[in-house]
Amino acid sequence: MRPNLDSLHEEILHYLESEHFVVFHCLSRGHEEREFILWDAQRNPDYKAFLDCALKLGIRLIHFHARDFRSHHREEALELLEQSDLSREEKRTLERRIEELAIYEGFTCAIEMSFDFENRVYLFEVQTEWYEEWHEILDELEESSPEGGGEGGYGGFYSNN
Repeated sequence: MRPNLDSLHEEILHYLESEHFVVFHCLSRGHEEREFILWDAQRNPDYKAFLDCALKLGIRLIHFHARDFRSHHREEALELLEQSDLSREEKRTLERRIEELAIYEGFTCAIEMSFDFENRVYLFEVQTEWYEEWHEILDELEESSPEGGGEGGYGGFYSNN
């Protein structure tokens, strides 16, 4: 997996333009209360095949969201870490993991494309390995929070940005 998705981001936008898709730049649709059909990007990582499905269905409108990793995400995680019920050693370990991700600030960490068809959202998403690690950190913070986390966890504060 690529350490960032910046070049893929540009490649996809260029392809969408060349194929005359209408691109709607939006926030993540992953939190909408709709029925989602997820593209298996692990086995079929070619975004062109996903877009070919849209074309065959007569769909030209593609919702596009590229997620960048920003310093304020780390800062918020560090604040949550301070409020956690973890031991001092566990906090240091988790703080080190959070700080190590600073090298990815400004990089694209996830790309999401989707289209609507017959009241369902068809969704293609790819993300970097380090972004997956980021979500593991957020899950740990959720589990160690004084409230014990909540439905949806801390991942939601980041995923729409």
